[in-house]
Amino acid sequence: MKSIPRPKVWQWIALALLLAFVVDWAVQRPDGRSRELNRVIEAKGSPALKAYPYQFRVLRVAGDTAVMTTPRNFDVPAFHFIGAIHPEINVKDASDPAFIAAQTTLGLMQSEASGLVGAEPGIKYVRWELDKPWLAAHGIALP
Repeated sequence: MKSIPRPKVWQWIALALLLAFVVDWAVQRPDGRSRELNRVIEAKGSPALKAYPYQFRVLRVAGDTAVMTTPRNFDVPAFHFIGAIHPEINVKDASDPAFIAAQTTLGLMQSEASGLVGAEPGIKYVRWELDKPWLAAHGIALP
C-alpha cells in the first residue's frame, strides 16, 4: 500500500501565503453599496476624472456617510502627492504656476468625485480617509 507523501515546507508556505491573501482580500473588499458608488464614479465621472492619475474610491458606507479615499490630509500635504504624480513640478515652490495648477486640479477632481457620491440616494455626507496603501506604494512616507 502506497503512503501519501507529506507536503514539503515550500508547499506549506505557499498555502499560508495564499490563505493570508484571501483573508486580506475578504477583509478589505468593499461592500455592495461601496462597489455601487464606485461604479457611479466610473460611469458618471468626467473624462478628466477618469484620466486623473489617482482614482478616488469609496471604501465603505456607514449609515448616510460614504468614506472615500484621498491622497492628502493635514498629515500628508498635497505637495507629496503632486510630487509623486508630477515629478517635473517644483513642489517646493508654492508660487510655481504648474504647482498651483496641479493643486487646483487635485481639488477639482476630489470635489467632483465626492459630488457624484454625495448626490446618490442615501448619502448625505462624505468623509475622507487617507489612502495609505497608495501613498506607501508611491514612496511617500507616512506620519
